[in-house]
Amino acid sequence: MRKTGTSRLAAVACAGVLALAATACGTSSGDSGGGAQADKQQGGFTAPDVPMQKSIGKPEGQVNILAWPGYAEDGSTDKSVDWVTPFEKQTGCQANVKYFGTSDEAVQLMKTGEYDVVSASGDATLRLVASGDAAPVNTGLIKSYADISPFLKDRPWNSVNGQMYGVPHGWGANLLMYNTDDVKPAPTSWGAVFDGASKYAGKVTAYDSPIYIADAALYLMKHQPDLGIKDPYALDKDQLQAAVDLLKKQKQDVSEYWSDYLKEVQAFKSGDSVIGTTWQVIASVAQGEGAKVDAVLPEEGSTGWSDTWMISSKAKHPNCGYLWMDYITSPQPQAQVAEYFGEAPANQAACDDTSDKSFCDTYHAKDAAYAARIHYWTTPISQCLDGRTDVTCTDYGDWTTAWTEVKG
Repeated sequence: MRKTGTSRLAAVACAGVLALAATACGTSSGDSGGGAQADKQQGGFTAPDVPMQKSIGKPEGQVNILAWPGYAEDGSTDKSVDWVTPFEKQTGCQANVKYFGTSDEAVQLMKTGEYDVVSASGDATLRLVASGDAAPVNTGLIKSYADISPFLKDRPWNSVNGQMYGVPHGWGANLLMYNTDDVKPAPTSWGAVFDGASKYAGKVTAYDSPIYIADAALYLMKHQPDLGIKDPYALDKDQLQAAVDLLKKQKQDVSEYWSDYLKEVQAFKSGDSVIGTTWQVIASVAQGEGAKVDAVLPEEGSTGWSDTWMISSKAKHPNCGYLWMDYITSPQPQAQVAEYFGEAPANQAACDDTSDKSFCDTYHAKDAAYAARIHYWTTPISQCLDGRTDVTCTDYGDWTTAWTEVKG
């Protein structure tokens, strides 16, 4: 794991990253029981009328893929890491891969119509649906769809009105990492980096993104119930302000906001940071490099990501696009991506193909109870995602402005 995780981190740093039997049934998965829940939580959000592909026709010979680094490796980063070439040989579709560094960048690039598919995180998916840049996905054309974890299907960030707008890829939780020598007793709450942050003044680290506002909102949801927060991505103006106030208070004790997570590993190794938000892959690499750290999913739960392969409504190569989504969510490629990237695979059958047989246990790939504790990144929109219709919620633009205010 250390080798693959380290390779992944190096690839991310080099890319300048922040651092998702076939039948033409035309339906959503229908087996997770989440469709009604997603609809209820979306507060009347509707998607533009974009047609859905009914069958896979003759491959067009190429596909333009927009991906997070590590999701579509062709051997150019590491000769031993290549799952794109087998896809090309199987399908006859030449894969033209462009990596992106942020969800905002991915959204803008998808608007150009130059890309057929994208690995979108939950802070981008609804934006792509709302703008009409993403088409609904016919999950009946994805052979391995039945093997994808039910808790990732028909969720508010990847479906609208029971219709999937993508195929789940990989997922994970934002964890609390701490130096085991300097932070005692071991923390069990996010309070250690919020109300209790002054204890570690100048050595607290936090994720550098507007979506981190949801971490503060989640903490407030559990500890200040009078604010009425029911969903950390559904904040009215007063609730957003409360989260901003908490983050401004935290900033006094923050050593740095991390986006390049190689730097977070180094900060914990040097002692410049002793506590803060992290990912499992970072914790594993830091431990492998001798840092005295551990990571925990706190008692309040956490935010996290569930990435989704989406197809463009303007795809020039839709058949190869579907063939890519079908391939990349099948067991063996899922296992390869998960170990290289450092996240849980969406396809549970991939756990039989990982080189590290304990990998899926480490990343809780089949643990529905663990997954249920995660509030996955979801694009904040004006229609309140908690179902409220008597107020207008703040959208991602509001969050971006607020994050700039927090950082000063």
